Amino acid sequence: MHQCYEDLWQTTVENPFSNVNTHAYLIRHDDGNILLYNTSNTDDIRAMEALGGVRLQCLSHRHEAGDSLRLINETYHPRLCIDRLEAPYITQRDVNLTLSGTTTLATNFVAIPTPGHTEGGFSYIYRSPTGLTYLFTGDTFFLSDAQWSTFVLTDQGGCPTRLAHSLMALRELQPDVVLCSASVGDMAIAEVSRAEWVDALNANIHLLHQANDTADE
Repeated sequence: MHQCYEDLWQTTVENPFSNVNTHAYLIRHDDGNILLYNTSNTDDIRAMEALGGVRLQCLSHRHEAGDSLRLINETYHPRLCIDRLEAPYITQRDVNLTLSGTTTLATNFVAIPTPGHTEGGFSYIYRSPTGLTYLFTGDTFFLSDAQWSTFVLTDQGGCPTRLAHSLMALRELQPDVVLCSASVGDMAIAEVSRAEWVDALNANIHLLHQANDTADE
């Protein structure tokens, strides 16, 4: 486990596909620790005990499922939450909370619907007492060789129009740090200014609209 900020840890990188890196993140929270995404690194899962364990595990979408969900559940018994449309694809353990709209899950920790990469999808924002605001975007908006990008899986219910609307929702937020679940290249976390954030989202919204217009021709 790597400590990124005063109350935030990153798990060891994993490589489920060629050139794709994944991480999970642990927030140390007064209401009980929150694990974002998923990890199969058993050393990191054990290390979470010294940080206070895991009370809540939040998945952004179906691709973060894996057998390690069962191990994390057996070790810490956290509540597991995910979009209700993505929940049927979680077979390793019971989902305790299915999300369908913006939901406050803990103090200053909010789930925001951001479908479009797949059929469903949620991002999570945490306004930390340290003064930083963390935004966890899953695969909705991810870093590819240090540039922000998107990817639509139409065969899994993804849709350029819905993803563009999700990016518009993210554009209204003002994060200090953005953390995706999968990335290409070494960069998985980015500190962003308001202008940088809006420009990156606008560029990708434009590309998604172009892709949708091309598909309609």
